[in-house]
Amino acid sequence: MALDLQKFIGRFVQEARDHLTGMEAGVNALNETPEDAEAISALFRSAHTVKGSARMLKLGGIAETAHRLEDVLAALRDGRLRHRPEIGDLLLRAIDGISTRVDLLEVSGADPVELDQGLCDDLARILTGETPVPMAPPEGGGDGPPGAAAPGTADRSEPTRARGQRQETVRVPLARLDELIQLLGVMLSSQARLRRYPREAQALAHTAQCLGEMGQTGIARGLAQHARAVQELAHGLREEIQAQDSVTMALNDRALALRMLPLSMVFDPLPRMVRELGRTLGKEVSCETSGGDVELDREIIERLGDCLVHSVRNAVDHGIEDGETRRAAGKPTLGRIRVSARQLGAGVAVDVVDDGAGLNRQRILAKAIARGLVDPADAEQLSDAQVAELIFEPGFSTSDIITDLSGRGVGLDVVKRTIVDDLRGGVTIASRPGRGSTLGFKLPLSLALMRVLLFETSGQAFALAAQHVVEIIRVAPGETITVAGRPAVVLRNELVPLIPLAELLGLTAPVSASGRTGEADQTLRLVVVIRVSQSKLGLVVDRLLDEGDMLIKPLPAHMRDCHLIGGIVSAGDDALVSVLQAPSIMEVARRVWGETALRSSTAGPARAEDAQPRHILVVDDSLNTREIEQEVLQAYGYRVTTAEDGLDGWQKAVGGHFDAVLTDVEMPRLDGFSLTAKLREHERYRTVPIVIITSRQKEEDKRRGIEVGADAYIVKSDFEQSSLLETLRNLVG
Repeated sequence: MALDLQKFIGRFVQEARDHLTGMEAGVNALNETPEDAEAISALFRSAHTVKGSARMLKLGGIAETAHRLEDVLAALRDGRLRHRPEIGDLLLRAIDGISTRVDLLEVSGADPVELDQGLCDDLARILTGETPVPMAPPEGGGDGPPGAAAPGTADRSEPTRARGQRQETVRVPLARLDELIQLLGVMLSSQARLRRYPREAQALAHTAQCLGEMGQTGIARGLAQHARAVQELAHGLREEIQAQDSVTMALNDRALALRMLPLSMVFDPLPRMVRELGRTLGKEVSCETSGGDVELDREIIERLGDCLVHSVRNAVDHGIEDGETRRAAGKPTLGRIRVSARQLGAGVAVDVVDDGAGLNRQRILAKAIARGLVDPADAEQLSDAQVAELIFEPGFSTSDIITDLSGRGVGLDVVKRTIVDDLRGGVTIASRPGRGSTLGFKLPLSLALMRVLLFETSGQAFALAAQHVVEIIRVAPGETITVAGRPAVVLRNELVPLIPLAELLGLTAPVSASGRTGEADQTLRLVVVIRVSQSKLGLVVDRLLDEGDMLIKPLPAHMRDCHLIGGIVSAGDDALVSVLQAPSIMEVARRVWGETALRSSTAGPARAEDAQPRHILVVDDSLNTREIEQEVLQAYGYRVTTAEDGLDGWQKAVGGHFDAVLTDVEMPRLDGFSLTAKLREHERYRTVPIVIITSRQKEEDKRRGIEVGADAYIVKSDFEQSSLLETLRNLVG
């Protein structure tokens, strides 16, 4: 399988910008506290991560500039160079230079080949004690216009529009916008009806031709002319529809843009709220936000605001520890919360991250058992993800006392219900014991128009939002296996349960000509695979009807208690079709299949049910790198668990069983060399293969990797999936 590195460019751009933004703030802070060793180390790790990710993606210009920047930071970290103002200026120049290349990468999909040689020379010169060449703005007779930015720098205050360009706005009554959206829905329905006419005209033309072949010469000639006229009509109709498609999409984009608002409207008040709440609780807490320029539909923004307030208050109250507890744990007394947003395909991801204590598994289980949510006999068998999901149960709280902030049993259950049911999104929770939690929201860009898939089962039409549909497949009876008495299929080494949608909805299957119902007389079953959080489910349906951007109308008041249905759309024949709620469908399926079967699991290559693939632990502080390695390994049948730094990797290693470990070197808290050495001291990992994948190319680094016990050392700049796979096959099979 050829790995398409281009698909990772977007993730790299986002990750690089996060690092560069943090580095800019770090350099500015370093000018105030030049002896801050931890700040210098953090800057070095960020530069190293950007360099390593760029090398993995063959982005030579970014990688080389980041490498020169890393060299200067390494000299500062090791004490070979002392920080002074001109070094700070040079570091900011380098950060700006990389940022400019990242911006160009996002636009063009390619990293400019030419290096900023002056910048690279200055980075090299500063290591020898020389002063970098000052960057003077060009004079009027220079190559650029007066006031133009120097090469390698960017106007970071206005990254999305030209300087001096006026941002024009217009006030439009909300009622008119809603009318525009309604008209768009009518237009889409009309367009669906119009699509039938070319097919009908083609059928008439075919009939006329057939008749012409059977009749006399004159009649045949007339019919042939009629056929040509009908064909021309069909051709003209197709052209009209194509033109209408173009106009409709433009109207769609412009209409939705009028409803969009920046997330900064709900992000901006959060830092002050967190500071005030922290003072109330006697805690030092700060809140940072990013991605406030990402835009969402006005209705989503309004509903999301309360969810963020609930989530942030919960993080301050339950997540962030008091100063004394944090000092005892070796943490800074200042707790941090970060609220960020980023574009994610056709939607937006919003994360609320805190560096608090994380979820307390035993405390959650104790409360759940006391409330009858969990059988005591099953408690220890629940995974951490299943335990985390318990906090979304209505009225659930681990607080010992009731205050105006805690213990009232409202908050996260309301958050999940709002995000999932009202906003048609998704909610995830991840926790790192002692390090904090991440509450993630996935949201559509708009509730007015959404891409939906229409299909039929038991003679009735239904729809699903396309964001929950992973793929559509056809499954032969011989391709299924039996798990817990029910059929399932293995897709790319992942076990996916199969359930007829008619069964879940309690529908009666139509009787076939043979007198049997349902699928008994079908050789292939049509399956719509959906995903909710980490779970997948295959819904067996009868046939597909359509796919497209459609106006989703709210349910009538008397139907709004039906949690399986989130709205209705109008099909091409004006029929109303129910839009199913994927999370609710998954909940019903869990009651049929059981929780364990629906959790995303890996199976052997369609062999016996107990076949287990090799389990690989991937440790790297770069999300982009982790995902590249994970995709390569999973595509070739390996089961993969990822860890975001050395300490996280160590904790997961000793808490599980892995057949091999892949690790980066330069990571916070515990580097890859130290992780390898610790694993070799652990009885379970004395002989388990360990592969170091790093951007460090020096021979002394390779020797150190061998000394601490690594079985292989792969340089990221030389990374090829074939070499990684061949190495693993030799080590673990």
